[in-house]
Amino acid sequence: MRKGAKRKAASQKQEEKEVTQENQKENHKPAPKAKRAKTSKPQPEPEYFEDKRNLEDLWKAAFPVGTEWDQLDTVYQFNWNFSNLEDAFEEGGKLYGKKVYLFGCTEPQLVPYKGENKVICIPVVVAVVSPFPPSDKIGINSVQREAEEIIPMKQMKMDWVPYIPLENRDSQVDRLRSQIFILSCTQRRVALKQMKIDRLKKYEYCLPYFYQPLKEDELEQSTEVQIIFPAEPKPVFCEFDWELDELDEFTDKLIEADELDKDQKDAFKEFVKERVREAKKANRQAREARKKALDEMSEETKAAFENMRFYKFYPVQTPDTPNVSNVKAPFINRYYGKAHEIL
Repeated sequence: MRKGAKRKAASQKQEEKEVTQENQKENHKPAPKAKRAKTSKPQPEPEYFEDKRNLEDLWKAAFPVGTEWDQLDTVYQFNWNFSNLEDAFEEGGKLYGKKVYLFGCTEPQLVPYKGENKVICIPVVVAVVSPFPPSDKIGINSVQREAEEIIPMKQMKMDWVPYIPLENRDSQVDRLRSQIFILSCTQRRVALKQMKIDRLKKYEYCLPYFYQPLKEDELEQSTEVQIIFPAEPKPVFCEFDWELDELDEFTDKLIEADELDKDQKDAFKEFVKERVREAKKANRQAREARKKALDEMSEETKAAFENMRFYKFYPVQTPDTPNVSNVKAPFINRYYGKAHEIL
């Protein structure tokens, strides 16, 4: 055999040996472990959230004028439902397509809740349908204050501002032609601690002011004056009617009832006379101002005042809120009088 043929045969045998060894190694490899089947975790039930209604926070946006600061949290302790207010802006509703000015207030009432009667601070929203703001002033009055104040609402950090519905919150305010305005207050509660007591109390005595020039005001017709006489040991609180009461007889009755000291009789009478003079002067000025305003008023403005409407909204009854159906009343305040309709 030739040398080349021997080398070729030896090479083939070597290759066959290597292949056989590789096959033996493969056969002796441990079998792969079987993979565990993954147990699927139970999937949680999908959560569903109700879509927010377009005017859902409207009642909260209207500042509750005249509510004590420390009572504000109690107003919002319940999830009050004002869907009646929201529905009023829908097609066919009382406020649909109209320019409306809203302000809030509260009415403490004894109402049933969870089987017992409780005094609850009930939120109320008043809607004024008008082509212009009903007033830019606030009245400040209480039994404790000697005189009523009518001041610009901006002095109390209040103003009419446009309400932006939820679906329009991403839009620029100046591009929206808002038809809903709310009485807003920018006074921060955190700053109340530094506020003087008299200034703080003013907020509790605030009432949204309204003057109706087309009819005589109750104050113009009134013949009563509130008397707060600074006597010792305690002030004398009473009402005096200059048409029905005779001053000497009125004073003697107070002395008999130990409400007034006999030595203060003359001083008290002078005090009452001065208050009566002030009230008569105020009544006369009010009549003159109303006559002047009417003379200068355009027919368009007169028509607006004639067609102005007040709607008073109470919360809708729900299972988790107190029942207020038996305490609804048309009276708004001494300036606005009664609402045209309660809802």
